[in-house]
Amino acid sequence: MPNRKIPLEVLFGDPELGQVQVAPNGQSVAYIAPWQGVKNLWVMDLASGERRRLTSDRGRGVLVHSWLPAGLQVYLQDEGGDENWRLYALDPSGGEPRLLTPGEGVQARPMATHPDFPDEILVLLNDRDPSLHDVWRINARSGARWRVVENPGFIRFEADEKLRVRVALKASDDGGGELFVREGEEWRSLMKWGLDDSLGTGPLALRGSTLYMLSSIGRNTSALVAVDAQTGSQEVLAADPDYDLDDSSLLFHPRAERPEAIGVMRDRQGWIVLDQALRPDFERLAGLEGDVYITSRDLANRVWVVREELDAKSPRYWVYDRSTRELTLLGDAHPALANYTLAPMQPVRYRARDGLELEAYLTLPPGREPRGLPAVIFPHGGPWHRDVWGFDPIAQWLANRGFAVLQPNFRGSTGYGKALLNAGNKEWGCKMQDDLTDGVRWLVEQGIADPKRVAIMGGSYGGYATLAGLAFTPELYAAGVDIVGPSNLFTLLETVPPYWKPMIALFHTRMGHPERDAELLRAASPLFHADRMRAPLLIGQGANDPRVKRAESLQIVAALKEKGKPVEYVEYPDEGHGFVKAENRLDFFRKAEEFLEKHLNP
Repeated sequence: MPNRKIPLEVLFGDPELGQVQVAPNGQSVAYIAPWQGVKNLWVMDLASGERRRLTSDRGRGVLVHSWLPAGLQVYLQDEGGDENWRLYALDPSGGEPRLLTPGEGVQARPMATHPDFPDEILVLLNDRDPSLHDVWRINARSGARWRVVENPGFIRFEADEKLRVRVALKASDDGGGELFVREGEEWRSLMKWGLDDSLGTGPLALRGSTLYMLSSIGRNTSALVAVDAQTGSQEVLAADPDYDLDDSSLLFHPRAERPEAIGVMRDRQGWIVLDQALRPDFERLAGLEGDVYITSRDLANRVWVVREELDAKSPRYWVYDRSTRELTLLGDAHPALANYTLAPMQPVRYRARDGLELEAYLTLPPGREPRGLPAVIFPHGGPWHRDVWGFDPIAQWLANRGFAVLQPNFRGSTGYGKALLNAGNKEWGCKMQDDLTDGVRWLVEQGIADPKRVAIMGGSYGGYATLAGLAFTPELYAAGVDIVGPSNLFTLLETVPPYWKPMIALFHTRMGHPERDAELLRAASPLFHADRMRAPLLIGQGANDPRVKRAESLQIVAALKEKGKPVEYVEYPDEGHGFVKAENRLDFFRKAEEFLEKHLNP
């Protein structure tokens, strides 16, 4: 197939099939797909294939959804990217959506459901105090709600099989954590850990007196452990010596009340199977070409929805029937991609200047010799996050346009154990940035990249790294593209959302304290080094971003313009931390494409 130019609409348009979730009875699936250019909620009968649209949103669209055990759908929306999520309920058999939570200025976070309470859901709401989320119990069918826990200062809760809130996590002043349990109304401290373990340790589920959690205490990687909530004694259920286990991929039996399997992202996604009854199922799914993610299961644990993640093809959704071992293809998320040649994503490793080995993903233009190419360093956001193998629309767009793309999992990234994670403490703009610089040098040493045609691009922390790269290594980059990146670490810390304030010590210990570490934060803030920046810069910003306020972008734009430096600024009035609406994504990436073609001549 010829290597034709892939239209931006194909790469950055909304998926035609997304977030597929099987109904509790296993008879249908709900999913998100566009209607009149807006993401809406749909349902499909698995026997007949009949599809029906459930919502008719013409604004921001439906962003996240799930089933309640009795068969109601619940979904989240915000306004203009403000992240004040509102929770709605909808009966797939008919009727209008019902708003379950307060509106303006209140953030709803769904917390827990259980089959024994089929119409109920525990939801976190910060309606009483913007900085603290209380736990509410809501009947989604009647709309009745009542507060069950008034939050005294916790950042996370877990409920048991009776939807009783019995576990809470508190952030400590040293950046660590403390876990509390309760039987009645009084909270009792069960265990503590320090800063080193704070991002790799936390509760997952409570059943009876057994608490399941991830823990890196006493080890480098996060393991799945069972903790006796009475005594604190622990048993390790699953672990990997080199990689953290992934709490988002824990399979917890919907009725048997126990963990059955958990995912681990190495170079690619893998699984550790705990329940031997599932081993034939994972052996069957291993026959798929791509990496396997179990996105939902029915209450009988018979029907699974599987997302197959591929690097050079669209993600696919399958229905897997455990009783017959049959896989039925539901469809591709982006079917139009089948008409184009995509680029493989290669796991690679390189050494930082201090000898630390770093893992990264390299995407090269298909059909071209990888010699002397224009290149883009594309660091992830977070920074306490990681890149993974699979379809990445930005990497594919850049590779299709002739760029080599490197996505480094620099120090401070999660997933690789706490040694790599904690090596990033107070290293914003320093060793974390050196890791990106060393990635550029590796590309050049390999002969892949033309050293005069390298750009840096990223969102959130990746946007910060873009600004830092242009400010601290101005000789390295020919251009930069920053999406919602902070420029001033002082103002970033001063303006965090109110509900982040209970864990502000984590930011102070991992980034720097604005008073005790003022010199460090000033040195790491690109705003104060704008005079050193010389490469052209494109900035994209959402006007309603609650995490990285628009002032972060406006400050650096003003400073650069005052010094006569080349900068372009694009702001979207109906976006927040990133670009959710397809029309805004397409507009920005059109501008980014023109910008990169102008300055790097791919």
